[in-house]
Amino acid sequence: MFSPSPWPPPPAAHPLPENSSLVGTPQFQEILKDSSSLTHKILQSILGAHRSCVNVETFKLNSSENHKLASLASSIGIPSAPALSALSANFTLNTMLRHMLEGLQLHKDLLSHVLPRLEVKEHVIDLTHDLNDLSVQILKMLKLSQKEGVSKPTPTGLTLDLRGSYEVQVAIHLILVQLQAFEQDMDRCLRSLEQNPPLEEAEY
Repeated sequence: MFSPSPWPPPPAAHPLPENSSLVGTPQFQEILKDSSSLTHKILQSILGAHRSCVNVETFKLNSSENHKLASLASSIGIPSAPALSALSANFTLNTMLRHMLEGLQLHKDLLSHVLPRLEVKEHVIDLTHDLNDLSVQILKMLKLSQKEGVSKPTPTGLTLDLRGSYEVQVAIHLILVQLQAFEQDMDRCLRSLEQNPPLEEAEY
């Protein structure tokens, strides 16, 4: 849940197993650029949201101890995010984009559930708006890529067991930890589709 698989650095040229002509079009690349910008914005916003909402001193975004809270994540009811990886014969462009949409919807739902219990809400509200904006961009790419009709992901209908203030703190911490890892994987996926990717990958 909290240990995303390592990715190699984006290569100079990206062999695309499918839809390579579509990915290279100016329209797709423009949406891709907007999506990458939003992803970077979200990664920065996660840092601010964590600082404003999490007041347990030992809860750190990039702590190696976060995996020890996995059992609490399960008892609270926080599902794992959909897996993202580089394009391959078994992980197509359509699959990648659908997993992105599903993961964004999941984290919007998770944040919406914990939001009423937070003392400071502003950063999380802004974060959910950014997640929604990114979903719109990913949906645009999926509509270009997928010939059949594409519908917006529906709310997950999940519920969280937030019995007390400590569980609320655990929940928002772990949601942001998982969202950060998911957005970092999204950033790598999007970079792998760029025709002229940056030479260096930003760190968050």
